[in-house]
Amino acid sequence: MAKIKMTTPLVEMDGDEMTRIIWKMIKDELLYPFIDLKTEYYDLGLPEREKTKDQVTFDSAYAAQKYGVAVKCATITPNRQRVEEYNLSEMWKSPNGTIRAILDGTVFRAPILIDSIRPAVRNWKKPITIARHAYGDVYKNCEIEVKGAGKAELVFTYEDGTEERKTIMQMKGPGILQGIHNTEKSIESFARCSFRYALDEKVSVWFATKDTISKTYDGKFKEIFQRIYDEEFKSEFEKAGLEYFYTLIDDAVARVMKCEGNILWCCKNYDGDVMSDMVSSAFGSLAMMTSVLVSPEGYYEYEAAHGTVHRHYYKHLKGEETSTNSVATIFAWTGALRKRGELDGNQELMNFADRLEKATLSTIESGKMTKDLALITSLENVTVLNSEEFIKEIRKTLEN
Repeated sequence: MAKIKMTTPLVEMDGDEMTRIIWKMIKDELLYPFIDLKTEYYDLGLPEREKTKDQVTFDSAYAAQKYGVAVKCATITPNRQRVEEYNLSEMWKSPNGTIRAILDGTVFRAPILIDSIRPAVRNWKKPITIARHAYGDVYKNCEIEVKGAGKAELVFTYEDGTEERKTIMQMKGPGILQGIHNTEKSIESFARCSFRYALDEKVSVWFATKDTISKTYDGKFKEIFQRIYDEEFKSEFEKAGLEYFYTLIDDAVARVMKCEGNILWCCKNYDGDVMSDMVSSAFGSLAMMTSVLVSPEGYYEYEAAHGTVHRHYYKHLKGEETSTNSVATIFAWTGALRKRGELDGNQELMNFADRLEKATLSTIESGKMTKDLALITSLENVTVLNSEEFIKEIRKTLEN
């Protein structure tokens, strides 16, 4: 069988630990045998980021701007423990934070639904998609650990040299400080991206912040969303029978437990990080959620919504068997391949992405799955497969 040809490469961002092992298995078993795969490769594994002083992360983001579509493996964001473990010269920033700061845009995360796996929240009958603002806040912060007493100030210097200055706290001893920011332009693109996505998917929009406490910062998010909805989307939403609903973040968390789903829940960067993990886990597994960054300039970056599966990696290094769920990583590849095919007018590539997703879900529905899914499926007498066996079983389904 002739391999499917590609005209434009994907930007491939390799990662860390167990997901890096899975990444190679997916390419070897599910991509190379069927596609003449073209990628521009960037190794975002922590050793390479250390070697290049994190320049490789910036280069990969610029490549995504050049080619338009990227696919990313999960990566380590180092903490103090990781600095010691990998002997790092610096506590490098989150690769996702760096890439998202360059590309801007919104991260849409949606659960991968399977009939035999019911959500843990019994009211949920339809998908809940998280729209996560992918710029700024704590992911592009500036921090100081102060050693003693003093005055902490927030200062902004305009281009003409004039200043705005506020006292944050008169510190009476050692402590910690954090500065975060956002831009009106980025918030506006977040709002427009979210409302357009909702119209395309025919779902209502929820948006939540804590503007009762953060009257300026969160208040600006609320103000911009309401303005853009009223001026640009209200009539279309009403024609489509859709709703835009704003509430406080704590109220949204309470309400979401009682809703049926079929909503797009827009969240600020940190809220979206946390809530997407909660939603994906409640729908079945952290490894059963798609994730795509959509920038206002039309750049797309696909990834799994979970981490590097640290615990499984160290079992793997010891030669022990692991049963790591690769579904979200497979769907990152299929999402990127489908979008690449769409932009290039390559129907064969788009069809292959559809077939691979169908084969993945069909394998699970036939009773062959990884351990995390076997624990929650309604199917009886299932076969629990290890990481490699599961991917090879998907290949058999794909070839039949």
